[in-house]
Amino acid sequence: MNKSLHPAQRVGIFIDTQNLYHSARSLFKSHVNYAELMKHAIADRHLVRAFAYVIRSEGQDESKFIDALAELGIEIREKDLQVFYSGEKKADWDVGIAIDIVRMSEKLDAVVLVSGDGDFTEVLKYVRSRGLRAEVMAFKKTTSNMLLTEVDSYTDLGADPAKFLIPTSRASKVNNRVVKSAGKKK
Repeated sequence: MNKSLHPAQRVGIFIDTQNLYHSARSLFKSHVNYAELMKHAIADRHLVRAFAYVIRSEGQDESKFIDALAELGIEIREKDLQVFYSGEKKADWDVGIAIDIVRMSEKLDAVVLVSGDGDFTEVLKYVRSRGLRAEVMAFKKTTSNMLLTEVDSYTDLGADPAKFLIPTSRASKVNNRVVKSAGKKK
């Protein structure tokens, strides 16, 4: 375990699901293993809250995905895909994620941003200026170099695909197992 991490640290996790989905799909033709991601992000520290930011797509049912995240203790923030008159579509949570990080910062010792989006550079700069740890988990090939200038630690999800990824063909089976096993008492 990293010596700068300790069990008393209060951790908040902020997951940009769109960023992860598209990176995992384009780089590895896989889905993210959120159970392993959460375990690594928490790192035996005190989890205060974890949020996943989800865009509801047209004609797609994300309920199994959302249920699987919720079973892992992740709170879901949802919004609809915006479709403009021109046909252009917009789907991002950047401002919402940044605001939640700022709102939660007084209750945390460490912020774990799960995204490689460089738009979050300023919010991580803010987090560090307040004395909090800024940690990022993302795929190196799709992570902004500017974002990396403002982190205390970085985890490349693509460096250990066996741990952090689920091949697309297995993803639906694993997601169903996560939902079923989460309901069982241990």
